[in-house]
Amino acid sequence: MKNKLYYIHDPMCSWCYAFKKDYDKLKTRLPNNIEIINLVGGLAKDSNEDMPKEMQEKLESIWYDIENMTGTKFNHNFWKECKPRRSTYMSCRAVIAAKEENKEDEMINAIQRAYYQEAKNPSNQDTLIKLAIEIGIDGEKFENDLNSEKIELLFQKDLQKRKELKVFSFPSLVLQYKKELYPINIKFNDVDKILEQIDNLSSNIYF
Repeated sequence: MKNKLYYIHDPMCSWCYAFKKDYDKLKTRLPNNIEIINLVGGLAKDSNEDMPKEMQEKLESIWYDIENMTGTKFNHNFWKECKPRRSTYMSCRAVIAAKEENKEDEMINAIQRAYYQEAKNPSNQDTLIKLAIEIGIDGEKFENDLNSEKIELLFQKDLQKRKELKVFSFPSLVLQYKKELYPINIKFNDVDKILEQIDNLSSNIYF
């Protein structure tokens, strides 16, 4: 039986965007006896209200912090060209709906590209539908799935699993061996350090 490495993220989490390149490298270097499982954590609930100006300024300042820390680049025109909402649940559902079409990674990449590079708003359903079409998913089917009970139940399942893993920030990595859980410290721009933690755990708990 394979051991599990849970990656808990939100497609509209700026720190997750910065970690994406490291996570992609990590996936190619993990031991074969570890199964990777993505979970969307749900950063911010559904809302139609515009984000308060103070929060916009705070989040944009975080983007600058991430740029300085990791070298990841953001398109700051988003804050001028869009009406931000503190709402990421719909983009999480979009990832799950795309996963049902075997296009989970493609949707995550599309959301992050649209949001952080092209100054588009993935809180809006029409943006997500356009992204689905771009990655080869039927737009009408995707829209129906996005608002379906099935996708909502799968989303709630992810949220429940996140709570069981005791994860409250994104991105997070949790290694599971049998019933034991081992949080892995996220190291930006240093996949070797992450692998070292996993290797040390492997040797100590006899994977």
